[in-house]
Amino acid sequence: MTTSDITEIRERYEKAGQGHVFRFWDSLTEDEKTQLLTQLNLVDVEQVTTIAQETLEKAKRESSPGESTITPLPSTSTASLLDASPEEAEQWYDAGMRLIEQNKVGVVLLAGGQGTRLGSSAPKGCYDVGLPSRKSLFQLQAERIKKLSELAGGATIPWYIMTSGPTRKPTVKFFADNGYFGLDPANITFFEQGVLPCLTPEGKIILANKSTVAFAPDGNGGIYNALNRSGVLADIAKRGIEHIHTYCVDNSLVRIADPSFIGFSAQRGVDIATKVVRKRDATESVGLIVSKNDAPAVIEYSEISPELASATVEGNPGLLKLRAANIVNHYYSAKFLLNIPNWTSSYLPFHIASKKIPYIDLESGEVVAKPSKPNGIKLEQFVFDVFPRLSFDKFASLEVSRKDEFSPLKNGPGAKDDCPETSRRDLLAQSKRWLEKAGAIVEVDEVEVSPLTSYGGEGLGEFKGQKITSASL
Repeated sequence: MTTSDITEIRERYEKAGQGHVFRFWDSLTEDEKTQLLTQLNLVDVEQVTTIAQETLEKAKRESSPGESTITPLPSTSTASLLDASPEEAEQWYDAGMRLIEQNKVGVVLLAGGQGTRLGSSAPKGCYDVGLPSRKSLFQLQAERIKKLSELAGGATIPWYIMTSGPTRKPTVKFFADNGYFGLDPANITFFEQGVLPCLTPEGKIILANKSTVAFAPDGNGGIYNALNRSGVLADIAKRGIEHIHTYCVDNSLVRIADPSFIGFSAQRGVDIATKVVRKRDATESVGLIVSKNDAPAVIEYSEISPELASATVEGNPGLLKLRAANIVNHYYSAKFLLNIPNWTSSYLPFHIASKKIPYIDLESGEVVAKPSKPNGIKLEQFVFDVFPRLSFDKFASLEVSRKDEFSPLKNGPGAKDDCPETSRRDLLAQSKRWLEKAGAIVEVDEVEVSPLTSYGGEGLGEFKGQKITSASL
């Protein structure tokens, strides 16, 4: 960079009240100066400073929020595969399959997380929950796409995989090393979610060391800007895709591009739909899909009183009123997503997450690698913050079976719930149910049906009356 470039960057940061990032400038080597300037040049410091100030002020105002009206979604915006008639369920499935056959369906995967809680620094999608096949989450999901494509007559189902800074290279390498799991790499696009500088509680940019800004991912809501910035939206438009399924990598039972979900959502003509499962019990710590102040929303369990959490449907004491657990499994119309450039700046607020952030003390120059308590904040956007912007006729919720569609991998080995052991258990239990429903005689304690054999329990008629003695099919 020229001297004038350096002067211009420095003046921008000084004007925004962030001039402290040059605190150690005179002691840096030329390479370190280049590193710092490269990072600083990527940041819209005026925008970040404004967002930080507005978000911090908003957080203060909302420290004692007023009462919100929280109720279940109106019945016109909901449906359930648990209660649907066989004819209705078949109609949704057939409608979705027709759209897949017409190459009008794409898939977006949120895969920016590392397996830190699992004891691994690799991308979470690389994790093996211990199946007999030793397949990773990425492989299971890739094979489901491959099988669904086969069921749809060889249809193309583009897969857009959102990574983060730490997971981009290892994810791409993992796919390449494994031959893209049999998929055409021309139909797999890797893109990266955005990052924002970490800030002090006063909104000042944190330096990790003398020449490095502390950055953090901008939350799963960053997907909207990332889709636009990466060129994914342009590819969606070019391919003529009209319907998009979005999900998180850590759901071991996820049905990717589920025809029933696509068909349901398309027939409703909604901009966004979401899959939900029934809350286990009144105390389960899970977000809920609700109507909040007469708009679709996701609320955290902490936002409602124990009385409201345990309230049941009149005449059905075993059914909670607020039971629609959010599993971050969404449908979008392409029309809605292609309009992202016109609404992201006004639709999505930022949220504050207090964290322990490694930093350099600006006075002493000492690096504090492991702060003893939260010392900074990260600004995050949430994927569901677009929901309240929609009217109920453009939003829908489909209830599905937890045992068939939701087994998240959140906690480390040995945890009570949502861990490798429960993911493994749920996958193998599903395989056994499928085989027994098809009339097979399962004689082994555990059996795994490959996604290449069956996407969702179909096509297992050949095993009718057969004794299953192998762990993998």
